[in-house]
Amino acid sequence: MRAFRTLLALAAVLTTTGLVASPARAADGDVAWTVRTASNSFGADRSSFSYAVNPGGKVDDTMVVANHGKTALDLAVYAADGYTTKTGQLDLLTTDKKSKAIGVWLRAGSERVTIQPGKSVDVPFTVAVPANATPGDYVGGVVTSLTQPDQEQGINVERRLGIRVKLRVGGDLTPQLAIENLKVSYAGSGNPFAKGDATVTYTIHNTGNALESAKQAVSLSGPFGWLRATSGEVPAAPELMPGESWTVTVPVHGVAPALRLSATATLTPLITDASGSTTPLDTIAATTHGWAVPWTLLLFVVVLIAVVIAIVVLTRRGRAQRKAREDARVEKAVEQAIRMKSASTS
Repeated sequence: MRAFRTLLALAAVLTTTGLVASPARAADGDVAWTVRTASNSFGADRSSFSYAVNPGGKVDDTMVVANHGKTALDLAVYAADGYTTKTGQLDLLTTDKKSKAIGVWLRAGSERVTIQPGKSVDVPFTVAVPANATPGDYVGGVVTSLTQPDQEQGINVERRLGIRVKLRVGGDLTPQLAIENLKVSYAGSGNPFAKGDATVTYTIHNTGNALESAKQAVSLSGPFGWLRATSGEVPAAPELMPGESWTVTVPVHGVAPALRLSATATLTPLITDASGSTTPLDTIAATTHGWAVPWTLLLFVVVLIAVVIAIVVLTRRGRAQRKAREDARVEKAVEQAIRMKSASTS
């Protein structure tokens, strides 16, 4: 069996930021097609599909697929759950991985569509939310897929083109972000009194049931809040799905060697409603501590301690030797006195 390599052409419609209303497009030689949302009661020129549905409810909509190539296209149509990649973009599970939400709840009217050159077809689909669905936000996509052999590499290449589907299941919405695994490290210079660089790392964990991004800020200070330093502007965290985590690494330059550092990470969670309006939530913060000792100063301290210990040891040894000599002299003098007394009495 030939191996598969998947190319996912999600274009702007599946990115979590910078959405545009233009259709997503896949093109390669004589093969080219686009997908877009249909104009209907949900609106026109939508950049993605977005719904609010109560448990047990359903919604019907349509995706339009157009063939801009020179040959007929036979495309598979399916849905898949989404996830946030390490680069902060939205991606969809491949067919070998099991979806649990939108990838299961969304069903297209047909699993395959054939489109003639220069033509387009409507692909209706239904999103049916189970009655026991947990309230909150879900993200996935409805996908068109073309699998073609790559003779040179001996593999099958699956090209996917899809549109994001965002679903908010009715019920209590509990947005919540947590700062976890907060750490700070320091790297000084050869000059023990010069400023160095610190690195702050932490994990943003979406522990709620809503899609959330966040504004970020990082600050450092020495004992009693002295020698304060800030990281400058930190890029906003990507929109995280419920349960997802995002690791953040923030460099902070010009940090004084304050011996003991306090590092504080601050988040302002952002939540987007169905209309696309973004609302900031209450700020959260976490603080940790770390050492900020230049290695040259540390070496000097170690050498100084070694010298002090050597002086103490040598001093004690000298005292012991002097005491031993004094004890020997006294003992000898006593012996001589005893011998002289014995000689005089005899």
